[in-house]
Amino acid sequence: MPKIKNAIIMAAGFGTRMRPLTYHTPKPLIRVNGKPMIESVIEGLHQNQINDISIVTGYLGEQFNYLQSKYPGVKLISNPYYDRYNNISSLYVARNELEDTVILDGDQVIVNPQILSPYFECSGYAGTKIDTWSDEWIMHVDDENTITSCDRDGSDHGWRLYSLSKWTAADSAKLKELLVQEFEVMNHRDIYWDDVAMFKHFDDFRLKLLPIKSGDIIEIDSVDQLKQVNSRVEG
Repeated sequence: MPKIKNAIIMAAGFGTRMRPLTYHTPKPLIRVNGKPMIESVIEGLHQNQINDISIVTGYLGEQFNYLQSKYPGVKLISNPYYDRYNNISSLYVARNELEDTVILDGDQVIVNPQILSPYFECSGYAGTKIDTWSDEWIMHVDDENTITSCDRDGSDHGWRLYSLSKWTAADSAKLKELLVQEFEVMNHRDIYWDDVAMFKHFDDFRLKLLPIKSGDIIEIDSVDQLKQVNSRVEG
């Protein structure tokens, strides 16, 4: 059984949907329940003995520097393309870190650290089951939990994709090659990195659903959502 050796955390974006809070603070460093979101991610990884952690920074990147001294094993990778291209550029600059790796976003709150268990069987994405409309990316699976397709424009059934995925070393090697092909050769720089495996080269992988429960991860995409989450705890 593969075991996660390291983590890559995406934290380079502008966080435009959280303005004005992100004018002076990168979104992953916005406090939720008194703690920067990215620290919940790092602490969840540490609880699972995943200590080799690369954080890809860009916008207001210097504000992440303190994490290297606060959390052993954290290192920063600067993305010089963050203000020009989509987040494929972030995984591209961190591609040499890909092995038995968990990839996740820094602008989310890990409520249940068990979902970051280092033990896994196949490469795949975390998802929660839905039966009402969602405009998020929705995965569909077969009886063996193999992902068969993904609706990027939403659906009213299936599994909502979360920004948490685990990759075997073999699949990481393929992903690394495809990132170079897409970013350098094809000049496809305005796509998400997930587009590479989930859409552009779907047949090159056999991805599995990693089922999680609603509430294991909290994604906050607006100031109103932030207020709601904080008020629930304070109340």
